[in-house]
Amino acid sequence: MKARAILMALALAGAWGWASSAAAHCDTLDGPVVGAAQRALITGQVEHALIWVQKADERAVRAAFAKARSARAAGGAASERADHAFYATLVRVHREGEGAPFTGLKPAGQIEPVVAAADRSLAAGQPAEVEQMVVERTQHGLRERFDHAAHKQGFAPTDVEAGRAYVNAYVDYVHYVERVHAAAGPAARAHGARQPAPATKASARQPAHAARHEH
Repeated sequence: MKARAILMALALAGAWGWASSAAAHCDTLDGPVVGAAQRALITGQVEHALIWVQKADERAVRAAFAKARSARAAGGAASERADHAFYATLVRVHREGEGAPFTGLKPAGQIEPVVAAADRSLAAGQPAEVEQMVVERTQHGLRERFDHAAHKQGFAPTDVEAGRAYVNAYVDYVHYVERVHAAAGPAARAHGARQPAPATKASARQPAHAARHEH
């Protein structure tokens, strides 16, 4: 359970190097932000949309909401355009609140599988699907780096180039492990994981040149 918690924390933190898809998720027409905008328009309750922005940014969202509701009452093509403008306003303000740029709404169907699984897990009240995906991906990244470093470590002491290749593989592997531990953080402590002793520059289990190499 401890190891699984660490792997989950790493995967959810994005430390396995996947491209971040959360931004695109919020930008898409089938993402949660646009979904909230649609619920707000259907119900007449702007609060559905306001939860996605900071309090200081409510005014712009309320103004766009009022405009879209008025256009809906009139009907016609203007109604559809106003709806879309409200979606864009909500997404833009949401992203600005996160310090991210807004480059326009994206078509539906562009949500990454793991993000879609995360959404489904919340809807189902069961994290098993997304947990399996992120744990398997993280385990693969860990084992790949471990195998690469292990394969490189049997170099001849006089072969500097082979030694450097090992150091590169070693540093990549250790960085990954460090990110696992850092990402686990409170999750690991909650499961009783012990914090490691402070690292030293000289370790009996790594060559001196690797110990001297910053990582």
